[in-house]
Amino acid sequence: MSGFTQSSSDVYVDRLWATVSEEKKATRSDSGTHREAPGAPAARHPHSYWLKIRVVKRAGAMPFLHGFRRIIYEYQPLVDAVMSVVGLEEVDGGHNRSSLVELLERESQSEVFVEGISYALFKVAEQGLAYAAEILLRFGADLNFEDPVSYYNPLHIAVLRNKQNMVRLLVGHGADIEKRDRIHESSPLDLASEESERLPCLLTLLDMGVDVNASDKHGKTPLLHALASSDGLTVHNTENIQLLLQRGADVNAATVDGETAESSLVFLVKEALEASVEDAAEIGNFCLKTTQLLLAHGVDPSCCLNEDGEPSLTQTSLEHFDLLFPLAVLIIQSRASLVCSYHGDSCWSGYSLLFQRLQTALQQCSDQSQASELLEQAEVLLDLARVDIPALHLPSRLELLVPGQNSHPYTQALVDLHNRVVEHEANPPALRCLCRAFIRSHLQPWPLEDRVKALPLPDRLKDFLLPEHTYTPKPGWDCFKPQHSQR
Repeated sequence: MSGFTQSSSDVYVDRLWATVSEEKKATRSDSGTHREAPGAPAARHPHSYWLKIRVVKRAGAMPFLHGFRRIIYEYQPLVDAVMSVVGLEEVDGGHNRSSLVELLERESQSEVFVEGISYALFKVAEQGLAYAAEILLRFGADLNFEDPVSYYNPLHIAVLRNKQNMVRLLVGHGADIEKRDRIHESSPLDLASEESERLPCLLTLLDMGVDVNASDKHGKTPLLHALASSDGLTVHNTENIQLLLQRGADVNAATVDGETAESSLVFLVKEALEASVEDAAEIGNFCLKTTQLLLAHGVDPSCCLNEDGEPSLTQTSLEHFDLLFPLAVLIIQSRASLVCSYHGDSCWSGYSLLFQRLQTALQQCSDQSQASELLEQAEVLLDLARVDIPALHLPSRLELLVPGQNSHPYTQALVDLHNRVVEHEANPPALRCLCRAFIRSHLQPWPLEDRVKALPLPDRLKDFLLPEHTYTPKPGWDCFKPQHSQR
């Protein structure tokens, strides 16, 4: 909050007055009493500022009023004087410094001196005025002073305004780097994680030794803050997420409500399915980058999000593989399990999901070219899966439409594809494919490129170990698509 004035306090009190008045009216209405009490203060003095304060305070609706009034009527003049001297920008030279020192020496006997300069520290921290902060600290400003409305302290506000040098200065003077505000339970690192513009402060805090996995009372870590604040459209926290993971953030951390990095990502993926064509593509770009980061740091995309079987990232991508094709490709290339890694194939099977979605999508096809594309996408995913899982272990039972009993023109094509897969799986995998899968399994975690390049093997063999390098998506296969875009 910047610069409190009498008018701003009037607005604050009037809003609370209106709230209390409405509550009192509702109470009278419920009790059958509609007439104002004789001599009620509000009736006699409808515009009395101080009377409103007394009435509102009695109603218990002003938790911040005491600190608010003290700022305005007791030490706000000192704060204003300090800000008038220091200005709004960092200025080199001694004039402002000496003027500030003179002001503080002159006011040092004031009863509200410490409170005044502590709030002034909050204000200069917000502006990033390092020289002024140093002087205020020398005169005894409280590093842990809390703004009485937001309950942020100087370090919190410096992070929120991305004042990297101020963050370094405050922590260097002893500010509690793990301090959480009393309203949102957010630490400085939580706040730095939530906006890509705060990456410099995030880096500074991590360099100064903050606990990257510290969580609030709900179990929410900075990584979960970074993901929860990302919508893939206006907020892209990819760099923040990457830095947190590089510094040791737990990719499997969960809140008491079961929120995880994977669940946040699944939520965004589903949002893309309901978005416009343009927004779906943009959200998809963010989801793909974030998935790459999480996979590289060991997340299991095939584990159900909870014991009740809430769909995992792998399951979600295969249930809509035609709309989330690049995500399905990425997950399969990472050697993710094609059955639920929590409940097993009794929960879901990748092969079954693929054919169930293919059957549904083919029934909605309007032309032969679209049907051919769907079948081709399914075959591409099956071929990619065989790189790491040469034997796909088909489900014992797969319910498909029977040609002749259904008039849909693409039923036979679906059955033909399934029969080709069954025939392929009936033969033992080639030795070279088994060797490739074995070597890749020992080079995990994904991505494998650097480890494969380090192997003492001919380039031709290295290329064989990395077939993803030769995969090139066709036009339109590299972005998410919303459900309503289907023809």
